[in-house]
Amino acid sequence: MFSHDKRLHCTVRVSSTNPGLANLVHEQFGGPMGELASACRYFTQALGEDDPDRNDLLMDIATEELSHLEVIGTIVAMLNKGA
Repeated sequence: MFSHDKRLHCTVRVSSTNPGLANLVHEQFGGPMGELASACRYFTQALGEDDPDRNDLLMDIATEELSHLEVIGTIVAMLNKGA
């Protein structure tokens, strides 16, 4: 169902360690309005969808949200590196 491309969706650059900023960005990862919550919402909506086209669309969006998780997680890790 899912396939992992080892390249990030976009290039991530962090110039210096900043744990405070990492904490703020982490909220976008797993907070109530973050990418993880969005992926879960789209995924569960897809499971309840009878129309195949809408199901595919919702699954595609959920998968895209998972790629955002990878990008944000990488940013958080880079901001915390060496802290």
